[in-house]
Amino acid sequence: MPAPVVAEPLVNSLRINGQRLWDSLMRLAAIGATPKGGVCRLALTELDRQGRDFFVAQARAAGCTVRIDAVGNLFARRAGLDDTLPAIVTGSHIDTQPTGGKFDGNYGVLAGLEVVRTLNDAQIRTQAPIEVAVWTNEEGSRFVPVMMGSGAFIGEFATDFILAQQDRDGITVGEALRSIGYAGTDAVSPKSFGAYFEAHIEQGPVLEANDTTIGVVTGALGQRWFDVVITGAEAHAGPTPMQLRKDALLASSALVQAVNEIALDHAPNARGTVGMLDVYPNSRNVIPGTVKMSVDFRADDDATLSAMDAALRATATRVAAKYRVEVDIRQVVYFAPQAFAEPLVQAVRASARELGLTEMNVVSGAGHDAVYMARVAPTAMIFVPCKDGISHNEIEDARPDHLEAGCNVLLHAMLKQAGC
Repeated sequence: MPAPVVAEPLVNSLRINGQRLWDSLMRLAAIGATPKGGVCRLALTELDRQGRDFFVAQARAAGCTVRIDAVGNLFARRAGLDDTLPAIVTGSHIDTQPTGGKFDGNYGVLAGLEVVRTLNDAQIRTQAPIEVAVWTNEEGSRFVPVMMGSGAFIGEFATDFILAQQDRDGITVGEALRSIGYAGTDAVSPKSFGAYFEAHIEQGPVLEANDTTIGVVTGALGQRWFDVVITGAEAHAGPTPMQLRKDALLASSALVQAVNEIALDHAPNARGTVGMLDVYPNSRNVIPGTVKMSVDFRADDDATLSAMDAALRATATRVAAKYRVEVDIRQVVYFAPQAFAEPLVQAVRASARELGLTEMNVVSGAGHDAVYMARVAPTAMIFVPCKDGISHNEIEDARPDHLEAGCNVLLHAMLKQAGC
């Protein structure tokens, strides 16, 4: 018997319930709410359990079945007319930074749930099943590595390795999962996904600056992170002449400036940041003998990332000679630049235009679960503006109409893949 066909006008006129989406976001934001209006809901804590319980209850109320894999990733499935077809998946994360906001990650999860509810309201069955994923420990605030759940899912990290990772108190991921009741039994492996979409606030200022509602994300910047140690010699600030010093902090200041200049030399899609300096002995009248610093390079192609790496190391050699110090550079993170699937990118663009929304191409400067998912399934992302480009901050904010618009784009982009 042939599957029922939904009339095209009905599909074209389909819209999500913006107020319901907003209410869901605010209800989740109340779990771990902070006095400044943000959220602190670290991965695999009691508050994370409450957030997970909220999602699972809402997903089951919407008729989904829920499964949990061995690293705690959640998958809420809405059956399709042909459940043998690969699922069309959307999702993100609900863990936050210690001083996080209401929308980072949470929007992508609850936008996916709102897509399911909208299809239920319209009594539309898609050909392929639809799933909403909640990935474990995307933020990496309590446990490392960052983007842990999606990384394990695609095989970047072994399950046993993930379960053995410890927080600062020595609690392992495995212990934490068991303590909150989310140690699943499903194997951690990349199931056959027909497509993966992730809706997200931009976490940057570009869309707002261009008065544009939808960011059509063409890919994500690659990343190289380094730990740098500059070793000089502590000495008394008074008796030691300037020309005889081995000042590690002075040398590090030259490297900090160089990181900025290297990124500017590779504009427009290069980024260079020193986010951490640890000065030893950090005493007012002692010349610093050791400085530990971080370097974060990002770019949209591997050749640029490699050129930035080479420039940093060449600068370090010059700095070491000039200031009579040692400079040790160790790469600790590498993500290759990731282009998203052109057919899905075009589906996002087409959906935005069909809905009468302004759109523009953007490149994601941040890491997202979608970056890992793009290695195993066709993937695309949808960005909406956030106020002043601020994220990872308690004052993170987004307009309800922008969130509604992005969710409508998600709905129609998913329908293009799932069929109805």
